[in-house]
Amino acid sequence: MNHPTDDNAGQPDGRNAAVASNDRQTPKASDPELAGDDLDAAAIMNALRGVIDPELGDNIVDLGMVKRLERSAAGAMHITISLTTAGCPLRAQLMRDAKARVGSLPRIDTVKIHFGEMTAQERSDVMARARWKARDNAVDTDIPATCRILAIASGKGGVGKSSITANLAVLMAERGFTVGVLDADVGGFSMPQLLGLDHGIEGESAGAGKTVMKPVVQPIGEGTLRVVSMGSIAGANETEAIMWRGLMLNRAVQHFLEDVKWGDLDYLLIDMPPGTSDIQMGLARMLPRTDVVIVTTPAAAAQQVAARAADMARKGHLRVAGVIENMGPSVNPDGTITAMFGSGGGQHLADTIGVPLLASIPLDTAVAAGGDNGSPAALEFPSSPAGIVYRQLVDTITTDVAPPIEIAECSLRGALVRAGADLDGARQRAESH
Repeated sequence: MNHPTDDNAGQPDGRNAAVASNDRQTPKASDPELAGDDLDAAAIMNALRGVIDPELGDNIVDLGMVKRLERSAAGAMHITISLTTAGCPLRAQLMRDAKARVGSLPRIDTVKIHFGEMTAQERSDVMARARWKARDNAVDTDIPATCRILAIASGKGGVGKSSITANLAVLMAERGFTVGVLDADVGGFSMPQLLGLDHGIEGESAGAGKTVMKPVVQPIGEGTLRVVSMGSIAGANETEAIMWRGLMLNRAVQHFLEDVKWGDLDYLLIDMPPGTSDIQMGLARMLPRTDVVIVTTPAAAAQQVAARAADMARKGHLRVAGVIENMGPSVNPDGTITAMFGSGGGQHLADTIGVPLLASIPLDTAVAAGGDNGSPAALEFPSSPAGIVYRQLVDTITTDVAPPIEIAECSLRGALVRAGADLDGARQRAESH
């Protein structure tokens, strides 16, 4: 079977990629061509819904860009994606994201991405879908399509995922990124304390009687933190329990996504509640492009419940990007090693669920001191054992696991934008006469 490649951009069999739209239903993309045995097309397409074309602001499945899925006799998964133009500079980014998401599925070891170029009719159809979505079908959330979303999750509480979220956020901001932090652990919020936030969320009119929330903004280095937490809402009390049922908690997180004026974000870190509940299921529905990072301690009990969190993420078709081991072995001043909670557990979990171990953060009193002071250890004590590992972890995330998404203009979109500008100019000149 010959696949269209970067150098040989073939066309998929003649398919009409879209059907007529109406006011309530998005124009439908055609299903991809399927070939080969042992092909779970539904799972693969759901995984590919996490691959966003940042220029068109939608995922490549709903845009109709996925043209063919084939499972070869050798077991490799071949995916053909049609681009608006063969020279689209977003190609490498789309390839990386598609490989990462499909490659995280069970029983898929090798992913091959092939690119074709759309016909004139297909380009017209995909732009119609993109325009329809931008005009008539408001996105579920206010999170920009160019934002990398990382959910920091665990199977149980007390493993330190909140402190990890806080330390990652401040280091990313220090490097010049605009980082959103969503404290999705509504009943156990801790971000205001960990990040030293002493002011609350404000409201802003969005017209038509609607009010949106503005995150708490905190400049750090050359970047910015934008934080939303239940603990920063007027009337919330850190010592009082929030006694809501699961659906109410999920709805609160949905409000934090939809009704917050997040603005441009490079990264959104979500501090997830422990376990597998309505919030986790809601996240998979609202933000299907989320990458999940699993936090565990070396203890066997923590690994077992963390594996369940990874399983739930995958059942929601979210990519599990890796494991972070927290409270790992620490080196004493005399060179001896203390493994308070054991050792090797993070690597064992990573091997079990088939993802990389991103870091093993040693048990370090600096982390507790930084949390108590509202100044994360990665900033307050950068030379501490944990501070050093946190900086290495941020390097891994921003260069390998989830590098920032860069916008690059394809010729089709640029031509449309320029054409629109020319039409506006012509209209203004005509009105002036």
